[in-house]
Amino acid sequence: MKIKNICCIGAGYVGGPTMAVIAKQCPGIKVTIVDINEARILAWNSNNFDDLPVFEPGLAEIVKETRGRNLFFSTEVDKAIDEAEMIFISVNTPTKTYGKGKGMAADLKYIELCARQIARVAKQDKIVVEKSTLPVRTASAIKSILDNTGNGVQFQILSNPEFLAEGTAVQDLLNPDRVLIGGDTSTKEGNEAVKSLVEVYSNWIPLAQILTTNLWSSELSKLTANAFLAQRVSSINAMSEICEETGADVQEVSKAIGMDSRIGPKFLNASVGFGGSCFQKDILNLVYIAKSYGLNEAADYWEQVILINEHQKNRFSDNIVKTLYNTVSGKNIAFLGWAFKKDTNDTRESPAIKVADNLLNEQALISVYDPKVIEERIYADLDYLNTRSEEENRSLLKVMTNPYQACDNVHAVAVLTEWDEFKDYDWKKIYANMQKPAFVFDGRGVLNKEAMESIGFVYYKIGSGSK
Repeated sequence: MKIKNICCIGAGYVGGPTMAVIAKQCPGIKVTIVDINEARILAWNSNNFDDLPVFEPGLAEIVKETRGRNLFFSTEVDKAIDEAEMIFISVNTPTKTYGKGKGMAADLKYIELCARQIARVAKQDKIVVEKSTLPVRTASAIKSILDNTGNGVQFQILSNPEFLAEGTAVQDLLNPDRVLIGGDTSTKEGNEAVKSLVEVYSNWIPLAQILTTNLWSSELSKLTANAFLAQRVSSINAMSEICEETGADVQEVSKAIGMDSRIGPKFLNASVGFGGSCFQKDILNLVYIAKSYGLNEAADYWEQVILINEHQKNRFSDNIVKTLYNTVSGKNIAFLGWAFKKDTNDTRESPAIKVADNLLNEQALISVYDPKVIEERIYADLDYLNTRSEEENRSLLKVMTNPYQACDNVHAVAVLTEWDEFKDYDWKKIYANMQKPAFVFDGRGVLNKEAMESIGFVYYKIGSGSK
């Protein structure tokens, strides 16, 4: 089937960038992104391209080039489904907060709602593509819903997981390591559906980098990839604690082991912990799957990756309290960064949230500056924890629009996101306006230890031994 119209349900961090790049690279295909969130669609249609709901380097330029040509954002979900030959499902699949599997299993209610809406609206045969991260064999549940509509429409289900790193999503889409497409290749119709999606991506991606598998391998590969990457982060973070106690430097250790071709250098930067929408959620989902099959040892192994990550965040906040003479009550602490990593405005599972929550429980006063995260998002992240009242959160934590204002008269600065601009600040000016002794807790290894100490700071960096 030659694809002329694509619909994507979900205008978030996956759907927005992915469809924008497809529209750019496939000018002959009409791409419509739909979402029931009117405010989000309004933001995507804003004439101020600095106000797009998703910040990714290079994304605004692509949206500006393609929007209105062959890229459209709409709340008319039924219309877009009806017109499309291929429908991507890119809705959220959060961890369940209720019932069986609470705290581990993926909540598939939004996936099911999408499937039922497609089944209700579709009048012609459709190819439905799983883009959201899903448990193994979710495709069979989607197909069961779609095949029991009674309206005679034939559906083919494909799995096309995303392997994007936020902050580099556009480049990851333009120049991917691989594109993975899973489908039912045992049937003629399934083969044709796979070929249709391969043809879309082959507009700019070499065929050698487009990998086709069965559905279940594709679904599991996404969870496995994130689990392996998170495992590397937790592994080096576990070593960072040993480094601090022995006098080693984790950056030197990382460089030494990263030069081993069998290991490689990526994802070996010690930090206050990993965040983002995928790592924790996908590992918990993997743990739940393993436990559901009675594979308890495998489940325990992967669960430890999460436990180390939580320990690292708690260890960072504990070190702040201990260093500030075992109390931060009434003391002012500046947070530089709230996003879970640089070059994104995504704060989901950001270590900054947990560190802030721990310090606010100790009655610290926090001022936050992040170049891309808005005030409403920061307070929403804290309020979601339900640790304190909304009034308490707004009383104890202030959001600043200027980094020097955030650091004015504080006892300590904590670096929680590795924004490049932090390196270029006038740290002598910041030091002059801080309480003395002036502490810096670098949770991302952004700053130079010697330079900071020469100014007069008491400087602590994750994984840097001080014994």
